[in-house]
Amino acid sequence: MIVRIMGEGQVRLAESRLADLNTLDEELLAEVEKGDGPGFRATLQALLAKVRELGEPLPDDALEPSDLILPSSDATLDEVKELLSDDGLIPGT
Repeated sequence: MIVRIMGEGQVRLAESRLADLNTLDEELLAEVEKGDGPGFRATLQALLAKVRELGEPLPDDALEPSDLILPSSDATLDEVKELLSDDGLIPGT
């Protein structure tokens, strides 16, 4: 699957690795719902770091359709709130 991090680029991530992101996604959803700014910021950074760690960056000139779009590391709580579904940022996890 192709994951885009807004403002950074795309990474190829095995769908089997989505489960590795589930805990962070659930934490992020809870922090956004509570309005926990510091917790949200830390968890968003951790989630994006995990995606970068588990994924393989695509070349800058590659442009493939993204299966999942994640906010940039400097996204605000309100911006992320708009991207969330009932499942968090990562549907089905």
